[in-house]
Amino acid sequence: MSKENNITVTKDFRRIENGYQMEAEICVIFSDFGKMEDFCNLLVEKLDSTVVVGSPQFFHTNKTMENIRRQACLRAVSNSQRKASEVCRLLGQSLGRPLIIREEETKENESVPSEPSTPDHTRPLTIQHQINNASMTVYSKVFVIFELKSKDNCKRNN
Repeated sequence: MSKENNITVTKDFRRIENGYQMEAEICVIFSDFGKMEDFCNLLVEKLDSTVVVGSPQFFHTNKTMENIRRQACLRAVSNSQRKASEVCRLLGQSLGRPLIIREEETKENESVPSEPSTPDHTRPLTIQHQINNASMTVYSKVFVIFELKSKDNCKRNN
């Protein structure tokens, strides 16, 4: 919560009889779900019935999505290297350096919204349902060509 641009405060003042009433809405963006829970619990504990904590809204920032895409590509390359290495062992070869690495396709799938467990749909979604609904799956398809070396050449070079 160190970044001030992650906090928005809206205040509303009203005159009521001989006094004033202030309502404030505070929107905070958290990147850690546990910290958000702790903060909400603290507010409710300290301010009791004078505070209403709304339901959280979950989303992925552009930076997070970029990082997830990059990680998906890196894992796809790692998986291709592991599979190629297994094929090389089967054929009595050893795997050399990658000659070509090309990301061919990236897909992003949002999870399918889950329905509330009550048949009348009157009960709001649980936090876990909301998290599941905001989850993303990223697929990365890569094309990789590796150099192959015979095991005899590897032994001679060492």
